[in-house]
Amino acid sequence: MKVGTSVRGKGLSEVPDDTAQAEKLGYDFISTSETKHNPFLAAVLASEHSTKMNVRTSIALAFARSPMDTAYMAWDLQGLAGGRFHLGLGSQVRGHIVRRFNMPWGRPAARMREYILALRAIWASWQQGAKLDFRGDFYNFNLMPPFFDPGPIEYPDIKIYVAAVNERMQQVAGEVSDGVLLHSFNTPKHTREVVLPNLEKGAAKAGKTLADLDIHGGGFIVTGADDEELEARVREAKSSISFYASTRSYASVMNTHGWNDTAQKLYRMSVEGKWGQMGEHITDEMLEAFAVVGTYDNIVDRIKARHGPYASSISFSIPIMSPEDGERLREMIRRLKAD
Repeated sequence: MKVGTSVRGKGLSEVPDDTAQAEKLGYDFISTSETKHNPFLAAVLASEHSTKMNVRTSIALAFARSPMDTAYMAWDLQGLAGGRFHLGLGSQVRGHIVRRFNMPWGRPAARMREYILALRAIWASWQQGAKLDFRGDFYNFNLMPPFFDPGPIEYPDIKIYVAAVNERMQQVAGEVSDGVLLHSFNTPKHTREVVLPNLEKGAAKAGKTLADLDIHGGGFIVTGADDEELEARVREAKSSISFYASTRSYASVMNTHGWNDTAQKLYRMSVEGKWGQMGEHITDEMLEAFAVVGTYDNIVDRIKARHGPYASSISFSIPIMSPEDGERLREMIRRLKAD
């Protein structure tokens, strides 16, 4: 199992040191996110300040920019990183794409499929010198004068990952991507009964199997140095779970477990602004379904037991407050990576 970490929410000035430290700790990859900062700028710094780790956007918002724009940035990053760049894409939800980015929205799964096919067509034109002539329902690209063609690079095979929550997006991920980024709001039951069958269905369309896909993550990891610290992290996790459970976009996960009534109750509480009370409605049974819980002494074994059967990579970290914490984390990463 490969193990990664992230620079989620960090400013650009913090990325170089975080990246250098992550590589020393033995991580396989580091990811950047599109929340408060542009993920591609952070990926540039992460690529510059590492030599072994893969660098992944997890995620960049596909529909907030043209496939051509994304193609140029990914091409440059792949060249800078010497083949270590992975492009992780997500759709986000309608409100953010339309109201925050003022970009078009509609049929997100079909749009994502075409977006990825367009990326690969653009890259093929640069690498192979073929005429660019991509025509689809959402995107059309047929102009690439030599002055704007960056030309071939040494490592043209850019891995594409898709964040997939609903069934159609999971099928798209299985069909046209190299890997799927599972959401934290997920359970083993939902993964077995919904996610994996849909990934497999999509993969079959392209003549692939699940073994051809990198399946990343799925579920929360809740840990602490001792029982007291763990209890505080549990309360935080229940609050996070309640937030996602209140969001209708994630209803399918609650439906898998028959927790529809709780989802509806949490939605009403969110509308009423009762955010601080919502975590109280997440039972211990729900926590166990959504999260791997344990102290530093036993969390590694529990992660491997939970995620080992299906995940080829996960993200994991603990706060480093002392040299001893750093050594502890290094050893935990080593054990997670071991067969």
